[in-house]
Amino acid sequence: MKRSVFFIHAARTAALVLALGSLAGCDTLNEWFSSDKVDYKATRSAPSLTVPSDLTASTAPTQYTAPPSNAALGGAPERNRTTAGNATEGVPSAQDPYGMHIERDGDRRWLVVDGRSPDQLWPQLQEFWQDNGFALKTNAPATGIMMTDWAENRANIPDDWFRRTIGRVIDFAYSSGTRDRFRTLVERGPNGATDISITHSALEEVLTGQDKDSSRWVERPRNPVLEAVFLSKLMQKFGLTDAQSKELLANARPGTAPVTIDMAGAQTTLELQESFDRAWLRVGLALDRTNFTVDNRDRAKGLYYVRYADSMAELKRDGLFGKLFYRKPVASAPGQSFLVNVRQKGEGQTQVAIVDANGQIDTSPEAKKILSLLHAELN
Repeated sequence: MKRSVFFIHAARTAALVLALGSLAGCDTLNEWFSSDKVDYKATRSAPSLTVPSDLTASTAPTQYTAPPSNAALGGAPERNRTTAGNATEGVPSAQDPYGMHIERDGDRRWLVVDGRSPDQLWPQLQEFWQDNGFALKTNAPATGIMMTDWAENRANIPDDWFRRTIGRVIDFAYSSGTRDRFRTLVERGPNGATDISITHSALEEVLTGQDKDSSRWVERPRNPVLEAVFLSKLMQKFGLTDAQSKELLANARPGTAPVTIDMAGAQTTLELQESFDRAWLRVGLALDRTNFTVDNRDRAKGLYYVRYADSMAELKRDGLFGKLFYRKPVASAPGQSFLVNVRQKGEGQTQVAIVDANGQIDTSPEAKKILSLLHAELN
């Protein structure tokens, strides 16, 4: 972290302390896998953030609530023993001796847990992110979307003399200047399996102005290595050892198929040479790695309901200083919504198109741009 960024945070914090006082009248892969490279739990030392007054916290249906540890029959499914002696969440087989495996598409990876449905794994996914120091911003088992709030990796902050002295008093103001968020997509896969993907989003605070006395947030590229780290941690949550999870990551199975773009006539579509199940998953992953937010999904109709998302505006609205100093939510125009349709075209063939409310292919320039972005992401 640049020290000057810290002083900006410190100055803001000092102003905050004075204001409150006057009112109250009182005073690389292997490297990333090491335990000291990921530390989001330390963010709990910061002041707690509350739900804005105009919003209500969502409540998951009771069927997705984790049962108590002493639950009797009908609670969490019993774990299975592997030949290696693990008590694993998946169902071991000759093809998957650990009851799970990793598949990949380029630098994108996802976990396949055999013999488990999304609703059986959902409570453990909730626990997983909370145990790793994250608050859940989106927790929607009906659509299979789980997203954390923005959090800071405190391992990125240098443990120098300044932090060990002044930082002990106002540690929440000592910032790395970065924020991370993780989005989990949970899909019902073929043969009773569940596909789980984790997508990283990142922001970085950079200094601006001639004297570098102010700052703004800019987007950083996603970190596929950090995604792999949390997939490894998740596999350990499901019963594997650290060495076994790394083994599965190293031996990820390719799951790619050629994707072509068809611009014949006024209509533009994508053509995937694979089944609907695999195409549905890949399109969801591709959307998750663009600036489009998936608000809802309807697998039966093959529809993703998406809109453009502005990460910086969201962080400003939901961040610590935004909650402290903004009495009203920061105004932000709602992004335009689109329907991404994934439809089976033939045996082992799937078509992707942007459609309108009547199911007709959208021929607007915006629709063509989305498909061009998807085409680039899928290839």
